[in-house]
Parts: sequence; C-alpha cells; structure tokens
Amino acid sequence: MTSATLTIDTGAIARNWQSLDARTEVETGAVVKANGYGLGAPVVARVLARAGCRSFFVATAEEGATLRAALGQGPVIYVFSGHMDGDTGAIREGRLTPLLNSVDQMLRHVEALPGSPFGLQMNTGMNRLGMQASEWSALRDIAVAQRPALIMSHLACADEPDHEMNARQLNTFREMTDGIDAPRSLAATGGTLLGEAYHFDLCRPGVGLFGGLPFAEAEAVVTLDAPVIQVRDVAAGESVGYGNMWIAQRPSRIATISAGYADGLIRAMGNGIGAHVYADDTALPIVGRVSMDLITVDVTDLGHDPANLQLLGAHQTVDDLATAAGTIGYEVLTSLGHRYARRYTE
Repeated sequence: MTSATLTIDTGAIARNWQSLDARTEVETGAVVKANGYGLGAPVVARVLARAGCRSFFVATAEEGATLRAALGQGPVIYVFSGHMDGDTGAIREGRLTPLLNSVDQMLRHVEALPGSPFGLQMNTGMNRLGMQASEWSALRDIAVAQRPALIMSHLACADEPDHEMNARQLNTFREMTDGIDAPRSLAATGGTLLGEAYHFDLCRPGVGLFGGLPFAEAEAVVTLDAPVIQVRDVAAGESVGYGNMWIAQRPSRIATISAGYADGLIRAMGNGIGAHVYADDTALPIVGRVSMDLITVDVTDLGHDPANLQLLGAHQTVDDLATAAGTIGYEVLTSLGHRYARRYTE
C-alpha cells in the first residue's frame, strides 16, 4: 500500500468523553464540526451516542444534515452558524436546532419555521458570533417567550486557566442570561476544565474528545503510519529536497515516506526544526522540506532500512506535531488528509 494509514481509536474517543462527563454534574454534549475534527463525523458521533451523548454541535446546517442521517431522530443537533439564508430546508428536514446569532436570524427562523426549536448565542467578548448586549436587551423578552432550547456563548481564552478574560466573560454571560428559564452553556473543553462555575447546564467538549490539549489527560486517539517508498545513500555535502535546505554533514541514509502537506502534514514542520518520525521507540529527524506528497527522514542511526515510519502515535501527539509546525493541534487534526487509508479500532 502506497498511502499512509490513519488509525482512529474510537474507544479512546468514548473514554475521553466519559472522563470529561465525569468532571461535571451537568449534561455533556460533543462538538463534532469539521467532519468530527477530521476523523469522520458519522463514525465519531455514533460512538459518542453509544457512550451516552445526546447533544451534538456542528458548524453549518450542511454538517447537521450529514449528522442527522448518521444518528437518526433521537439526539439534538445544534448549528453554531444559526439560521443562514438558504438553510431553511436543511433545518426543517434534519430537525436541526440553529443557534441564532442576530435579530435578522431570529426573524428568519420564526417566519420560516414557526414553532421550530432554536437556541441563542451571546457575544460575551470574543466578538465572532452572537448577539451584542444592546441587541439582546431589545430582543430578550420576545426571544425568551419562544422558549429557546439553549442559550450559549464561547470562551476566548479557556485554554489559559489564569487569563482574566475567562472571569470577564463568565460575568458578562451571567449578566446577559441570569433569571432566564432556559438551559445555558458556556464551556467547551477548556471551560469544562475551568470548573463548576463555567459548567451551567451543558458542557460541549470538542478537541479534548480527540486527544488534544487543553485536556492533558486525554487518551491518544490517532496513529499515523507512512510506508517508506525508497531509501538512498547521500554523501556528505549533498542536499536533500527542495531549495537545498538540508545539507548532509556526514554520509547519510535517507528514507522517503509517502505523506506530505497535501495530507495535512504542514510544510513548516520540515528541515529538522523539531518534528520527528518514529521507528518503534527511535526518534528520527525529518530533513529537508516537507513536499506535497513526500517527507524525507534521516535513518542513518537506525542501522537498518525501515518499511514504515510513524508520524503520530504514542511518542508524538497532534500537539507535539503542531508545536514543531508553529500551529495548534486543532489544525493538525482537521487537516489530516483524505488520501490516508483510514482504519477504525476500539
């Protein structure tokens, strides 16, 4: 097989959800947007539903329709982008619950789908989605009379527990929503870990389910193994890869593996700046630039030519790889390419 193999441990996903759920006294949902953070939303959501999850969150109505087809009619599926122009059919047919972000979305929803469930999103300082305090004060009584299924906001700095923004947003959320007879949600993964004050009625972890920070105790979910296409000798003074960015300082043995930035392995992690691949427990440096389909690895010290090398697994997490590339684990996860042979295991 010439493609790399991405192994996804669905049992670890379920256990991560159960571990986060055990930290609260409230309902725990799951964010499975971006195709389940790149791991396959239908598979991931069915696993989480079997573990006990009953509330799911996606980015768009199209994602919601895909999820409804996978889950059937039981669970609630919330849509972060709300009710966009053109979404009415998908919301109705998928029995989705849009999280309305503005007066315009509120009007669109109640006119197009009167009596259909909805939630509300508040802007508490992140300034992406949600209603401003002034907008909300004008709409509040009308919206609450329609009995929203959920009122939510999103923390900007929850992965930094001591950041003052957390307490500021918590206070703003309380000011905007205290006294309303509707379930509330403020915490994603980071907020869940901040403690009870942030939990309200529902927590909605995302990246922590899939082995990512800030849930440091999460079980690893993904393993990525790439086949070696060719191994060659390189003399001292010769270069490897585009731009002559790596020059051999000694006679070297270089393996070329079948994976590259077209598969979500970010170009910036190349040329020995921190990312490695592994042969069992042995770390081997990436040398030269990561190219579209190929990565070159110095296997000189291994003492033999490997058939496969591992990029993600027990020795290197998505966050380790992200640090080497100057990005975050979210980007690594959601970029994992469609060319991989995907294998699901419990």
